[in-house]
Amino acid sequence: MARITASIFTSHVPAIGAALDMGKTAEPYWAPVFKGYEFSKQWMKDNKPDVVILVFNDHATAFSLEMIPTFAIACAEQYMPADEGWGPRPVPVVHGHAKLASHIAQSVIQQDFDLTIVNKMDVDHGLTVPLSLMCGQPEAWPVPVIPFAVNVVQYPVPSGQRCLNLGKAIRKAVESYDDDLNVHIWGTGGMSHQLQGPRAGLINKDFDNAFLDRMIADPEGQAAVPHIHYVREAGSEGVELVMWLVARGAMSDLAGGPAPRVVHRFYHVPASNTAVGHLILEETK
Repeated sequence: MARITASIFTSHVPAIGAALDMGKTAEPYWAPVFKGYEFSKQWMKDNKPDVVILVFNDHATAFSLEMIPTFAIACAEQYMPADEGWGPRPVPVVHGHAKLASHIAQSVIQQDFDLTIVNKMDVDHGLTVPLSLMCGQPEAWPVPVIPFAVNVVQYPVPSGQRCLNLGKAIRKAVESYDDDLNVHIWGTGGMSHQLQGPRAGLINKDFDNAFLDRMIADPEGQAAVPHIHYVREAGSEGVELVMWLVARGAMSDLAGGPAPRVVHRFYHVPASNTAVGHLILEETK
């Protein structure tokens, strides 16, 4: 059967993609950010999965305010980098895994989650920046990717508990797939940041690091945290962190297995107008 062997968590700051694309990674401002992912890129090469389920939020590229699904799984064979107003990023086409994606959709919907099925979409920095951070700048992405979009842009957005439970459902779906696949699931977005209003530029290091602690040791407790706490402590865009709970919910300790192993943890301020957080958790063998 297929199995989830690791979860990866990372911010998806658009300016990180711009710094990569413009060759600024060695500049004093950006060098500490990219140094935090040097281990991760090598780990990715050494532990390359057969497919990645990448949980992200669309930034009004594939979905406009006219139609915003709460949860959407993409089931196409490929996805083009999106033009977000200044041209598409110069990154490879993202190839999907339609067969596994369709199986996950079938299984998760039968577990009473209403997913939107997407058969054509362009993917923005929410998906391509994490790929760049973990895989560098290859001619082609090394693994197929299943995009899994969560609405954290327009209220109402799903609760942390709903996201954690979705991760549990995704795990069951993967484990019921007949082919022997090694699957990683990535949760992206955050950390604390606010893009507008009197608190624009807000960064809360204490909140961010406490969140990383609870993602490792107490995901159920973190799932119970209400939206208003994220907004108050982490800024209006800090609620993106609920997407990390989808990936965390897919780990085996929440289905009675052993706790995952922390392979890498990184946190850095600043990166544009936010903080960068990153975790790699491996299933205990």
